[in-house]
Amino acid sequence: MSTAAATPARPGKVLADLLPASRVRDLALVLGGAALTGLAAQIAVPIPGSPVPVTGQTFAALLVGTTLGARRGVSSLAVYALAGLAGVPWFADGTSGIRVSFGYILGMILATAVVGALARRGADRSVPRTAGAMLLGEAVVYAVGVPYLAYAADLSASQAIAAGLTPFLIGDAVKAALAMGLLPAAWKLVKR
Repeated sequence: MSTAAATPARPGKVLADLLPASRVRDLALVLGGAALTGLAAQIAVPIPGSPVPVTGQTFAALLVGTTLGARRGVSSLAVYALAGLAGVPWFADGTSGIRVSFGYILGMILATAVVGALARRGADRSVPRTAGAMLLGEAVVYAVGVPYLAYAADLSASQAIAAGLTPFLIGDAVKAALAMGLLPAAWKLVKR
């Protein structure tokens, strides 16, 4: 027996799929995801000794990936990256163009694909699974961002880790905890 109330809980769907399907919906979601990421990037706190600030950007990117799914999430982050490269000042601290921290943006594009695919398999429905998806997404961001930082800023691997990974771990744990609360709660609301 299939009911509308049971449909949202099935793996294979992400939260965005619960909206009426159309190309206009998808375009609005992609542009909205890019804008959310750009706005979240403006929440920036400088880290002494690091060219990379703590921002809300990674949290927004991972939220975009899990709520929109891999295809729309990657599209959102690609729009975000391309618009920033074209001069839209919505990277961290109102900047644009290629900077030493651009590798993190590239990592976010890949991370949205990972968390979006995991969300389609139900990874955003419970606290433990959401935690795993968010931590994996963060790991992908760092796997691209830290080596890029080392290359772009001419840092050794240990210097890049000290400047581009270590200072962010506590903040990322807080962001993951927020997602662990938000996403499963959103699914519970939808089920009602």
